[in-house]
Amino acid sequence: MAPSCVLEVKGVDGVQQSVWSTDLDIERIVDTYGNMLFRICLVILCNEKDAEDVVQDTFITYLTKAPIFNDAEHEKAWLITVATNRSKNKRRYNIIRKHMDISDLQLYSINDENYGLLDHLMRLPTKHKIVLLLYYVEGYKVDEIAKILTITTSAVKKRLQRGREILREKYRRENEYGF
Repeated sequence: MAPSCVLEVKGVDGVQQSVWSTDLDIERIVDTYGNMLFRICLVILCNEKDAEDVVQDTFITYLTKAPIFNDAEHEKAWLITVATNRSKNKRRYNIIRKHMDISDLQLYSINDENYGLLDHLMRLPTKHKIVLLLYYVEGYKVDEIAKILTITTSAVKKRLQRGREILREKYRRENEYGF
């Protein structure tokens, strides 16, 4: 169990209350990273319930391991790495591969501009969609993605290139046939 200490906090009514610091910490982590991790897991797994499970497992791992981070970016990268690895494992061993309806994805998109991109990302091979999601949707740089996924920067660049080519071809076909 994660070590925790008691903090004395004055409540709204002026009464002293005891609060466990891990409770405050996990609440901060969930509020800060929960939606981002859910989107990443949803793109990898293509299944809402599995994505929720993986995000929950990621937070449980955070609580049980109680890692110490250098800064907020290190914390974010660790959470993304754990969520990505757990998503890959879930997908690999999930015998029943139920996929969510692509139209449901719009509910989880930050804005309508990302919806088209997320729609096409769902259909890409996993190794391409993770890199494209981190680069275009979450705004990570190539070297940061390489560290998170523990691959070389040239592998990230190649996956970005191939992912763009696949997306470009899909857009070309859609526009050609008017879909």
